[in-house]
Amino acid sequence: MNEETPQLDSAVPREHRPANASALIYNGAGEYLLHLRDQIPGIWEPGSWSLLGGGREPGDRSLEETVRRELREEAGLDIPDLAPFAVEEALGSDGTSLPIQVFAGHWAGDPATLDLTEGVMLHWFRPEVMPRLRMAPATLELIHRHAEMLSAGQCGAAPALGARRPPHPRGPSAPAPGGNAVPNVIGVHLYLENANGEVLLGLRHPDSAYAGSTWHFLAGHCERESAVACLVREAREEAGLVIDAKDVEFVHAVHLVDTPGMQPRMQMVFRARRWTGMPEILEPDKCVS
Repeated sequence: MNEETPQLDSAVPREHRPANASALIYNGAGEYLLHLRDQIPGIWEPGSWSLLGGGREPGDRSLEETVRRELREEAGLDIPDLAPFAVEEALGSDGTSLPIQVFAGHWAGDPATLDLTEGVMLHWFRPEVMPRLRMAPATLELIHRHAEMLSAGQCGAAPALGARRPPHPRGPSAPAPGGNAVPNVIGVHLYLENANGEVLLGLRHPDSAYAGSTWHFLAGHCERESAVACLVREAREEAGLVIDAKDVEFVHAVHLVDTPGMQPRMQMVFRARRWTGMPEILEPDKCVS
């Protein structure tokens, strides 16, 4: 991109020209790469899912150089086919509007292999699950608009939506040696915080197979259901809490193998913003307090 790009035309008053740039990164499976920002007061959108990017520095000759530098610095990421997509109007904490030049580009890699230097994690999400995430409405609208254009073939050449991206050779989605896929156990964990800032934890039974005699989130394993449906069911069964799926947002994931040779586990943490009922012990064989 150069200074003749329409969004940055010299006819636009300087105070309204973007000084920040972000990358809208998508893959052939219809997923978008989001960045979970640190929960640090005073930074832009703390604790939210957002696009990678940042502000223009004196050495940047264009906003394309800005976004490429930010991708390298934040995640060691290089996207060859970045192209201008839109200007997003973001609101700062003081209510002022900040124009951000958004570049779109295709990438099919595994974010777990990237060297993230800022924030908590990078993760692929499909647009339909994003309303459950904590993210700026303008970013959500931007992604939905791009997904619609991509589906209609208006965003340039890219693998067709629905196509499966090849697994990264070092990523957890790659087949195990010998070509045999290994099933992963999916666990869900409930982060519940009341108006006083207190977090609900349960004291696991001493005989529990996992984390016995330890204070822990209410948790359970997925059956033939989605992770959010599992969370809603476990909250009701374990503690008598009623949670609406639309009030749940994904906040963290831990993919692990406890010991070599054990079955891999994906532990997903969800936060419920609203619920009804008072916590009570309904499964004393699992939770004692």
